[in-house]
Amino acid sequence: MEIPRHWRLKEQRYNLVGTTCVHCNEKFFPPRQICPRCGQTEMKPYTFSGRGEVYSFTTIYEPPDGYEENVPYTVALVRLEEGTLVTAQLTDLDGAPEIGMPVEMVTRRLRQDGDERGLLVYGYKFRPVLKSTA
Repeated sequence: MEIPRHWRLKEQRYNLVGTTCVHCNEKFFPPRQICPRCGQTEMKPYTFSGRGEVYSFTTIYEPPDGYEENVPYTVALVRLEEGTLVTAQLTDLDGAPEIGMPVEMVTRRLRQDGDERGLLVYGYKFRPVLKSTA
């Protein structure tokens, strides 16, 4: 990934920032410039809570280039509290994931571009919500 592109995407990668339509209040991630629901172009930034539940998941055994060191890994569709579906890798699993499992966003290393001196790319993943002991 080129460094300018990395910096351009940092808000959505580290803070889960999307957009919301000023007219119909529909929320989108990644950000959109035009609302597909009502067709309006007036959008404003929206920071998602980062909490949700697993809607669906699969395990990847044949990864795309750059992700070979992570196999096998689990990718899920996460329905955020705001209703938006987000695709992300699940991390910190103690066993098999389950549909409906509560999860929260965390920032983790995604991959390294190039050799051992290449750019480390971080981004969002989701982990199971830690149960409180109180």
